[in-house]
Formats: sequence, C-alpha cells, structure tokens
Amino acid sequence: MKLYISPGACSLAPHIALIAAGLPFAVERVNLKTKAIASGGDYRDINDKGALPALQLDDGRVLTEAAVLLQYVADQAPGANLAPAHGTFERYQVMEWLNYIATEVHKRFTPLFTPGCTEEGRSAAWAALARPLGYLAGKLEGRAFLTGETFTIADAYLFTVLNWAQFAKFSLDDWPALQAYQARIGAIPAVQEALRAEGLA
Repeated sequence: MKLYISPGACSLAPHIALIAAGLPFAVERVNLKTKAIASGGDYRDINDKGALPALQLDDGRVLTEAAVLLQYVADQAPGANLAPAHGTFERYQVMEWLNYIATEVHKRFTPLFTPGCTEEGRSAAWAALARPLGYLAGKLEGRAFLTGETFTIADAYLFTVLNWAQFAKFSLDDWPALQAYQARIGAIPAVQEALRAEGLA
C-alpha cells in the first residue's frame, strides 16, 4: 500500500494507524500547494479531489477521506485492536467519534490555514473551536482515550487534529485535559514513529 501525505496534515492519522497495525506500506509526500508528488507526477491523478489523505491499495485502487482510511487500516489488522469488531455497538461509538472529529473539529481548523485569512478571521475560527474543544475536554476527564482505556483510530485522528493548534499558533491552555491527552497519545510508540517519519519530532 502507498499512503500519500504532507507532514502534519490529516494524513498523519492513517500514518499512525498503519504503523500501529504493523502493515507494510510506503509513503509518498505531496506538496499541497502545487499538488506535486515528491517522486514525480501530479497528485490529482491519484485523488482528483486534490486533498489528503489517499491510500493506494496493492491492486491500484485508491481510498480517500481520513475517517474511511482509518477504518480500512483497522480492519486489515483486527489483531491490533485499533477498532472494535464490525456490527458491535462499540464500533459505532468509534465511528461516531470519527464523524464528530471530521465535522466539528477538523473542518473548523480549515480557516486557520487558509491563505489570506485575516487575524480577525483566525480569531473567529479559533473561537468557533471553543465549543467542540470544551466538549472533548469534558469527555476526556478521567479517561485515557476517547472510548475508555483502549487506543483506537479515533484517538489517532483527534491527536492529529489537535496537533494543528501549535502550527496555527494557538494554545490548548484553556483545556488541561486536552493537553494531558495530547501528551499521552504523543508518547505512544507508533505515534512517535509517525511523527519522526514526517519530520515532526
């Protein structure tokens, strides 16, 4: 398999999952501005949406969207326990978290990285993140991971998105539970390995 990434982008989440799953894969870096693939070619020929991430399977087919890639990876290595079994209530809880992160957190970060965004716009975007960040902080009080005591693909996704606060020059100081969570997830060997591979650690 081949994972298309840009360091620190949402592609970091499936990168973490692939390492945690112990699956063989290669990485291709993409310049998000030009859509150029580091080894040559135009990324839009791989994913016509032009957005990351994309996972090219061994047979050449391509999957996109972080939440989908995360579930696909988890299902390729059920023994790694990155997601509960299909059909269980616990699996739907993980899917619920993936959807919440994608729609309520991931997308609200987008204006912070949009070229030409004013300081007023950045402040408004960060203010819009306060409610979901507060909600997440409350859920993580006294809990090691999003679904309890087990690291799942939902944690890989949330860690990736929360990590953007530092790149956007904002602080999670108002949410100590999120800071503790980031430190906890960041200490997991698979997460450390992915961060090192992307030049982020």
